[in-house]
Amino acid sequence: MSEVLDRKVVADDSAKVDSDVAGRAAPEVTKGAICIDDVVKIYDPDGAAVMAVDHCSIDIPAGEICMIVGPSGCGKTTLLNAIAGFHDITSGSIHLDGELLCGPGKPEATPGSDRIVVFQNGALFPWKTNLENIAFGPLMAGKLSKSEIYDKARSMMADAGLSGTENNYPGEVSSGLRRRVEIVRALMNDPKVLLFDEPYRALDSLTKSVMHEALLEIYYRNKVTIFFITHDLEEAIFLGHRLIIMSSRPCKPKKIVDVDIPHPRDYSVLTSSRFREIMLEAKGVVHEEAQKAFDAGEKEG
Repeated sequence: MSEVLDRKVVADDSAKVDSDVAGRAAPEVTKGAICIDDVVKIYDPDGAAVMAVDHCSIDIPAGEICMIVGPSGCGKTTLLNAIAGFHDITSGSIHLDGELLCGPGKPEATPGSDRIVVFQNGALFPWKTNLENIAFGPLMAGKLSKSEIYDKARSMMADAGLSGTENNYPGEVSSGLRRRVEIVRALMNDPKVLLFDEPYRALDSLTKSVMHEALLEIYYRNKVTIFFITHDLEEAIFLGHRLIIMSSRPCKPKKIVDVDIPHPRDYSVLTSSRFREIMLEAKGVVHEEAQKAFDAGEKEG
């Protein structure tokens, strides 16, 4: 059942990308600008005092796909969690569209529907259908009627290539389709920012390639800023407007790379000379920081 649905959705998506995406530019976006200003995060300041984030400053324009790459344990997820409001910061500040999320006098941001996290391990309700999962947030908010919410959910599922899976449960479709359902569920809340924590890490390379193009297709249809953590350099360059390479712990920007490959993109860009140039530019820095993290791990071990 899952394989049949996958083949249908992949075929439908390929046709949509060929006929509908060509020539479409990224949307004009006026919301979702993030300013991370001199942020420090120290765990257990009165004890072991582990610095996870070290005077980190990043400005992310509204509507940008900002890809965050760095060694495991360097503090990338700590930074994402601070934006989401899952834990506090020690000093510095984070603003969203000029409004303080956390900073002086308010060390921890308040979680809200303007910032939605798509987790690595998924968070769909297995006892609800895909349609019910997508409609859940707006139903709880109660701002629209039930019929309006379900109409919107079906429309967004169709745009994301999920028609025909509305009545399936998450366990009845592949991991790739479940990822897509999660993204649509997040967008149903009309967020300013989507926060991705390695959402495709567990997928095989073929499924990943389809999901990357599907994410871009969804992005071109929706006005949203994306803060995306990954260890996959090819993924980061293919998707992102900018690539922020983080240092080994404590986390701070080591190098910022502008991915000046025009949108809309498809997988043909992977063989372009500019893609290879950006890959070479970034690879040395990523390897250097990974080596530092490895060496530090050896010493600590």
